[in-house]
Amino acid sequence: MTSPPPRRPSDPATPSGPGTPTHADPAGLRPVARTQDAQAGPRPGAAGPGASQPPTGRPAAQPAASPDDAPPTASAPGPARVHPADPRPVPPRPAHPRPGVGRPADVPPPAPAAPEPIPPPTAPPPRTTALPPAPGTPDADWDRADPYARALRSGAGPLFLRRRDGWLLPLEVERWCGVPDGGDVTVLRRCTGPVLDIGCGPGRLVAALAALGRPALGVDVSSEAVAHARSRGAAVLRRSVFEPLPGEGRWGTALLIDGNVGIGGDPAALLARAAALLRPGGRLVVEVAADDDVDERVHVHVTDGARGHPAPHRPDRAHHGFPWARVGLPALLRYAAAGRWREDDRWTAGGRRFAALRAPGRTPRTARR
Repeated sequence: MTSPPPRRPSDPATPSGPGTPTHADPAGLRPVARTQDAQAGPRPGAAGPGASQPPTGRPAAQPAASPDDAPPTASAPGPARVHPADPRPVPPRPAHPRPGVGRPADVPPPAPAAPEPIPPPTAPPPRTTALPPAPGTPDADWDRADPYARALRSGAGPLFLRRRDGWLLPLEVERWCGVPDGGDVTVLRRCTGPVLDIGCGPGRLVAALAALGRPALGVDVSSEAVAHARSRGAAVLRRSVFEPLPGEGRWGTALLIDGNVGIGGDPAALLARAAALLRPGGRLVVEVAADDDVDERVHVHVTDGARGHPAPHRPDRAHHGFPWARVGLPALLRYAAAGRWREDDRWTAGGRRFAALRAPGRTPRTARR
């Protein structure tokens, strides 16, 4: 019996026993039995140069079965697959971008990075300041000499509107700086929807509505009045009613109390402005003069009666005061009818007279031809 020829080192390794695959050592000199770890497949990061390297943190995909991958049997032993080792280290690939996806079960996902704190938004500066002007400014000098500002700071009069002929109209500073009285309560009960108090002064009505949970905003041109109102918790803007205001055309109720129907000296223009501020059918509550025959437009200035002199001149104020108007109920209804307002109610409370008007509806647009 002829002996087989000697095996050269380059010949593929033969199995050392049934079912025991082998692989070549790094030098390719002799066959080495594969261990159980080798039979289970390459460890992550230790694949040979001929195999694709899966990314770190993702299990390697199992290749499709082929006849060469079938384990040899005792009856038909086949040649073992050779996996030469690669001495070069394989750098790990970055983990999957989504934490916890494709990671081995024994490796916990990385803790999510804490989000960077977002700085709070910076509120835009108010259109007009509601605080008393800083000392040394023209506004501060005027406010210190203004009898109205001094009366609001003290919460008491005397204070008057003085006509050119010397006639004085007393102003009820104590009532304005106090809590709502019986007449004010009748006004508050007739407020529906969001309320705009035109010429709110120290803000007793706006503060009372806020305490009741009703949305309300006051507007006034006096910095001292606005500061006083805000100290009571009222939302107030230092602005004229004839300037742009928030919520135009959507207010449910507008107030012209304490004779503020005289603002601007033109009741018809003021009613037209109120109609633009209210929603269609909104309510305007007006306090009128107790005398039905009153219907006047005059120039007045504020005085405390002590010296009888007007407030000092300021460039944006007329030297001889400002325009004002006084109207009784008949005169108010005439102006209202001209502006297509509808009378809703009239009443007297605490010696004061009031009327409620309904705003006209919007004029429909002309149909396209």
